[in-house]
Amino acid sequence: MSIEFNRNFMKCPSFKDEMAKSDQQNGVAPPPVNIAPRGGEKIVLPAFDGIAINDSYTKLLDIRRSVRVYDGKKPMTAAQLAYMCHTAMAIQEFRGMENYATLRPAPSGGARHPFELYVAVQNVEGLTPGLYHYLPLENVGKKAVTLERLGDIENFKTTVVEMVAGQKWAENASVTFFITCVAYRAEWRYRENAHRVVLIDLGHVGQNMMLSAAALGLGSCCIAAYNQAACDRVLMLDGTDEYMVYGVTVGWAKEKDPDAAAGNHHSKT
Repeated sequence: MSIEFNRNFMKCPSFKDEMAKSDQQNGVAPPPVNIAPRGGEKIVLPAFDGIAINDSYTKLLDIRRSVRVYDGKKPMTAAQLAYMCHTAMAIQEFRGMENYATLRPAPSGGARHPFELYVAVQNVEGLTPGLYHYLPLENVGKKAVTLERLGDIENFKTTVVEMVAGQKWAENASVTFFITCVAYRAEWRYRENAHRVVLIDLGHVGQNMMLSAAALGLGSCCIAAYNQAACDRVLMLDGTDEYMVYGVTVGWAKEKDPDAAAGNHHSKT
């Protein structure tokens, strides 16, 4: 019973008009962004600008921001899409008896990696628009990526917006990634304790994808608000053993993104 409860907890509730308003919507002042000092001695650490740091890594952290305004006319390249898939979920090697564990770019509790990656491709050079599924087992340990095309997405823009809970800005992204959870991969090892770890792992994957997008000069935005039923339907999931848990839009950012600094209540900045 607890496994079923935990799986449902991971899913996104419906966003309906009759849902209770948040404190923000009711005009309540926001909480402090940090816990106030507790009275202990304050120690200023040395400046870190003189130590050996990979400059490109520091730059990535500085430029990574959520981007919600995309240039819908400028396509991504297929190689850029391949890099995004690879740095999110590529299988680099197998470990353990009977090769039950996989090492990938993002860490995962017990090396279980209970995720699948689907891509709604709208504007990528050389690819027909539609729904694709990443197949990491096709290229283990290689810098190569194989996708399987699952079919067209009818009324593409309208459908993708429905899938991300009506967030209309997503319709201009070159691609929208949908990350699903195959819960038993983690439950097999951790039973009822699996789902807390899976949520942590999900953050690792999302950060990898956003940093990869920034490295490519692209904009991205992680999406935690989505229409569970619509996503599971379009992705052809059973909603129980595999279900949608996270989204990431990617594309060329327009010169000015008015939402990048403030974000909105459906997205993570």
